[in-house]
Amino acid sequence: MIHAIAQAAAVLATALFIFSLHWMNDPKTARRGVVAGVTGMVIAVGATWIQPEIVHHGWIGLAIVAGFIVGVPLSLVPLTAVPQRTALSHAFGGLAAGLVGTAEYVVGLTENPAQLTTFRTSAIVAEVILGFLTFTGSLMAAGKLQEVKWIPQRPVTYPGQNVVNIGVLALAAALGVLVVLHPTAAWSGQAFYAIVGLAVLFGVLLIIPIGGADMPTVISILNSYAGLSAVAMGFVLDNKLLVTAGALDGSSGLILSIIMCRAMNRSFTNVLFGAFGTVQKTAAIAEQKAWKQETVEGAAQLLEQANLVVVIPGYGMAVAQAQHKVRELYDQLTKRGITVKFAIHPVAGRMPGHMNVLLAEANIPYTALVEMEEINPDMPQCDVALVIGANDVVNPAARYAKGSPIYGMPIIDADKAKTVLAIKRSKNPGFAGIDNELYVQDNTWMLFGDAKAVIGDLVKQLAGGSGLH
Repeated sequence: MIHAIAQAAAVLATALFIFSLHWMNDPKTARRGVVAGVTGMVIAVGATWIQPEIVHHGWIGLAIVAGFIVGVPLSLVPLTAVPQRTALSHAFGGLAAGLVGTAEYVVGLTENPAQLTTFRTSAIVAEVILGFLTFTGSLMAAGKLQEVKWIPQRPVTYPGQNVVNIGVLALAAALGVLVVLHPTAAWSGQAFYAIVGLAVLFGVLLIIPIGGADMPTVISILNSYAGLSAVAMGFVLDNKLLVTAGALDGSSGLILSIIMCRAMNRSFTNVLFGAFGTVQKTAAIAEQKAWKQETVEGAAQLLEQANLVVVIPGYGMAVAQAQHKVRELYDQLTKRGITVKFAIHPVAGRMPGHMNVLLAEANIPYTALVEMEEINPDMPQCDVALVIGANDVVNPAARYAKGSPIYGMPIIDADKAKTVLAIKRSKNPGFAGIDNELYVQDNTWMLFGDAKAVIGDLVKQLAGGSGLH
């Protein structure tokens, strides 16, 4: 009876996971999707817990309590920290899979060698490699996103890097084959721990050559790895629900990675092994042309006189937590009859959908958010393009500068607007490490300062003005 209930609960949880992914496709049903996903996970845990073969040790309860103690504070991080929090979640998932795989192999080796069949050992090896490389890779990604001092933000490259990386992974795979063929040999334990060490090392080597501009794609790829490690864990534990959930997670992460790579005009191998973000010493545009600075008063007048304003948000908006001030600016402009659209680049920010989430938090209508492909044809008719903390995603060098690390990446055509107002904290380059030609164009005016403060001043200036557009 209990087994039948557990099986029915597993089917229900699987259905909820599928509906959750489906509902997350539309902002109108996204909240329902989150509730469905959480409900499905609670049911999945319960379905696993009630099975008679599960040993209900007290320390399992302690582990659940510890999970709540860690998880609740992680859920309360500001939206600006969501990318690194997401990376940490991937790290925890990878670590769990790696530790479960290690435990299963050790128990099989010491207590029940008969259970180390070819299939099961293969699943354990795959689980351990995927789990531990996801763990260290995600920790490195979180450190880069958090700008931890001892983790370099720029790509770290050296001669023969690709050979070393592929060599480490190939060696781990070769040792894995040996362990699968001889799971109980006298040397198999040492070989297994060597696989663990190589997977941990590969996770670090995988991320250090990747620059911040590629982080949205990296986050989605790590999500895919975490899902695949869960699939392998499901095979090891003979848990169909875990296989299904992991497959959904892994496939959705893979699809998202493909979308991100297409948005950047880059291949998987280019992202994972290329150094996107190497600082370029040849970019001396700022020395050849002057950065023209505008006052808040002048910027407010330009906005008031516009018919179409296109706001282009970037990571600078996230760092300044300026989304609520952006909403106030949106209100001030729209009540004057000015059309305001938000141009969303697929890789703006530090994770897929970063800008969408921030703007949604500020209750900006989703209908005002326009994807890059849809907004670009309208940019020549745009009176004012307001760039808020965006850099590489509006750099015209991506179109023609073959020596640039962003060459070929589709951009938002901000430079084609009649006037560009760019809010920026300083003259420092973006994560790709190159100067932005947009900022020295004849039709571009700079507003230097914290985005939240600058937009707040613009709102005050507009609120103090008289008359409607």
